[in-house]
Amino acid sequence: MDDEEIKYFVRIRNTDLDGTKAVQIALTGIKGVGSHTSRTIAKLAGVDPHAVMGKLDDESVERIAGVVDTYTEQVPDWMVNRPKDIYTGEARHLLGTDLTLMNNDDVNRMRKMRSYRGIRHETGQKVRGQRTKATGRTGAIVGVSRKKG
Repeated sequence: MDDEEIKYFVRIRNTDLDGTKAVQIALTGIKGVGSHTSRTIAKLAGVDPHAVMGKLDDESVERIAGVVDTYTEQVPDWMVNRPKDIYTGEARHLLGTDLTLMNNDDVNRMRKMRSYRGIRHETGQKVRGQRTKATGRTGAIVGVSRKKG
């Protein structure tokens, strides 16, 4: 293929991927696909991870899309982003809007049961055990406030 025949946007899983980037970098444009997952997808599809996404033929792009859709069945449970679903108990790899919706459901469930993490989410504080004395402050006042008098 010539340089003129590059596709600037490649559509996979309802996401427009940058056709000017390498396959392993372009696939990270899908929410829920990181660098390790993208390299695994390229390997399973039989595509060079360093090839430019927009220069791939349609058959290769279809193979990549097929692997993205069946990723959970092709990899071990420790490679998915939801190894034990709370409702079904099975391993799933969530992508795109499914990931966003499930994340929101998880946070709402924690808030509803009044767990420590749920309360921290509710009040907008740090959730993962970070210190909060000096960082994570909100508001207009900067520095130490002093008593007047």
